[in-house]
Amino acid sequence: MIQSDGRCEVRVLVFAASLRDQSLNGRLAQLAGSFMEGKHATVHRASMSEFDCPSFDQDDEGQMPTGAEALRRRLQEVDALIIAAPEYNASMPGVLKNTIDWTSRFRPQPFNGKQTLLMSASPSMVGGNRGLWATRVPLEHLGARVYPDMFSLAQAHEAFGEDGRLKNSTLQSRFEETLTCFLDLVEADKHYSRMKKQWVEFLGERPDAAIDRVETTRVHAA
Repeated sequence: MIQSDGRCEVRVLVFAASLRDQSLNGRLAQLAGSFMEGKHATVHRASMSEFDCPSFDQDDEGQMPTGAEALRRRLQEVDALIIAAPEYNASMPGVLKNTIDWTSRFRPQPFNGKQTLLMSASPSMVGGNRGLWATRVPLEHLGARVYPDMFSLAQAHEAFGEDGRLKNSTLQSRFEETLTCFLDLVEADKHYSRMKKQWVEFLGERPDAAIDRVETTRVHAA
């Protein structure tokens, strides 16, 4: 479907990887969703509590947690994923990593080929950026197409205005430009022809049935 601004329709799942009610990353995710709706994207909002899972245990794979089932279903419904993730001890939140581990066990593997943007908000001067580098690792390993630019909002406890936007107009502009460029990429990925992509979990290792996971992403027609 062509939108009024000439864009083709894209669907984006947005959530904050924090269980806290008053999460700064929740506010950042809310702001991202509102801006993308203004760009005529279809925004699917979610909360980390929907995807929370018990500790990963491969012995329990026969009965997958409802949180992992929920994330798989949500990923199947959209073209792209945006996560606003806090930084815990200079790394990614354990609750997010645990959910990724569970959800990755589904076949087909739902992160493969999914366009993904990472954001963070933190009271610190680095804005949670170190945690985003850690978050990239499992997602890229699983074949997600993680956008090169990552938005990290420093001193986030003082950054939001009463209207929910960023007080600093330059930061707000950069935030919007990053989201716009990401939406352009998602639109191109969805609506224009591209080559098939094969995901091999352990590319270059000797084939072994115990570890082999190979999937091919279909070509999207123009």
